[in-house]
Amino acid sequence: MVATIQVNKQSIKQLLESGKDQMFLIPEYQRPYSWTENETKTLFYDLLEFTENESKRNSEVEGTYFLGSIVSYENENGEQEIIDGQQRITSLFLLLRAIYTKLVSYEEKTVEQENFIRQIQPALWKQEKLTGEVDYKSVLINSRVIDNEGNKILQNILETGVADPEATDNYSKNYILFQKLFDKLCELSPTLMLEFIYYTLNRAVVFPINTDSQDDALSVFSTLNDRGLPLSEADIFKAKMYNRIKKEYKKMFIKQWKKLSERAIYAKENVKQLFYYYMFYLRAVEKDVATTTLGLRRFYSNGGFTRLYKSNLLKHLDQILDLWVVMNRHESIDDKPWTENIQIIKILDTLSAYPNESWKYPVVVYYLSHGEKENFETYFLKFLRKLFLELTANYLVTPSVAAVKADILKLNVDIVDNISPKIAFKNIPISILQEKVKTPNKNLVRMILKMVVYNNQDELLPEKWEVEYILPQKWSNRFTESVENKQAKTYINYIGNKIPFEKRLSIKATENFFEKKKKSYKKSKIKYVRDLIPEEQTEWTFENIDARNKKVAEELVKLFITWNGEYKFK
Repeated sequence: MVATIQVNKQSIKQLLESGKDQMFLIPEYQRPYSWTENETKTLFYDLLEFTENESKRNSEVEGTYFLGSIVSYENENGEQEIIDGQQRITSLFLLLRAIYTKLVSYEEKTVEQENFIRQIQPALWKQEKLTGEVDYKSVLINSRVIDNEGNKILQNILETGVADPEATDNYSKNYILFQKLFDKLCELSPTLMLEFIYYTLNRAVVFPINTDSQDDALSVFSTLNDRGLPLSEADIFKAKMYNRIKKEYKKMFIKQWKKLSERAIYAKENVKQLFYYYMFYLRAVEKDVATTTLGLRRFYSNGGFTRLYKSNLLKHLDQILDLWVVMNRHESIDDKPWTENIQIIKILDTLSAYPNESWKYPVVVYYLSHGEKENFETYFLKFLRKLFLELTANYLVTPSVAAVKADILKLNVDIVDNISPKIAFKNIPISILQEKVKTPNKNLVRMILKMVVYNNQDELLPEKWEVEYILPQKWSNRFTESVENKQAKTYINYIGNKIPFEKRLSIKATENFFEKKKKSYKKSKIKYVRDLIPEEQTEWTFENIDARNKKVAEELVKLFITWNGEYKFK
């Protein structure tokens, strides 16, 4: 069956009036109304600028102002279900209600004002067919977004024309803002005010795109670049899943999705990214090791979106968030002992400094595959340590994340069936690592420093810190013995000259003499930094840097020997 798509340019008045026959519906799976003061003012002033320009033209042919497209489809209840454009269409309803409220407030109305009152009424409410009497309770837009309180607020504003000035929701704030902006326009120029209403109603246009089905509407949406706040892939997936669920389970699904979204925000992640991580788990289950990664929507749409309809999908997405609650919030989770294991927390935090996100994929696959098994905690720690060793060694020798891409994908597949999968990307001699760790690629420095710190303390590093050069980058012979600049630059860039240090303190310390730097280091919240330099030490020399280079290398080698020895793959 060939899909039918209707696209007809319409004025704002024509568009909103169509709600009399087919009410506008903002469905449950849409995001809450999100426009802020910035978007609201932009809409108003764009329309005002258009009005001013048109009023100055001498041409008999009037121009138009394009407000974008509205993508919708007719649902089973005969409603216009909005897929794209809900932010804009909701704002237009609020704007017209603000204008209408002002016009009816005049005790003595002009002919023009009466005319526009009559024009606005059918764009906001249903009317009695024969008498034209307005039913102010029957507004032409209905929001069923998860935020039920907000939905009632929108309904009340459109019915009464009143918003609580103390309210914090976007409906109330934007409606009151529209009122203020329009009041100011009325004071500035009553004539321009009337022209503003005319051009907004009749010459501001949209392209409503109406399709036969939700699938067609989503396909159209995916090809458009909306100038408002468009749906993300996660919103599209939510729509697909919601549409597939039996009616009696829809409310439960919405609650689950809301809970997932709120937890994602709390964990400093987002739902779209969860789907991305989950894609690598599904690829591992499907034994897919192709190095070309499909786009998110393309991956899930293959096979008619069947990957979205798995019964355990939301459960798995929520499980993935366990990792980020631990990493980003440093919080434990009830009934999951591993989340209280400081050694696991430290190695996860260390891995988080890897130059890209590829380390996350095997960690997610591992957790989803084995997280509920007996002795998971023990196996998980060993797995994470082994993963750290392999990633670190390979990046020290070949500083490119692409070098291990194929190995990561193969590892993901092996993880699904093995709680102790084989992890061996490349055999690198210890002697090479000892030398390479002295001057790691700048992208790996933070990861190495975390390794060093966590090998000496259990306390986690503060959230914000910088790489501090003990011997300053802007080297001068004031700071140490007189040497050639070239030699100084070499030592400055050694790992032995670098420590993690709080930004706030670093600003004060960077260019100070060593004695003053040492005092700043003693104020650090990082135990390793406080203990690094003995009280009696008054200089930081090249010999000190060499000694620390050696110590860092020895610690790394010891970890390689110990952690490799602990890891036995099956």
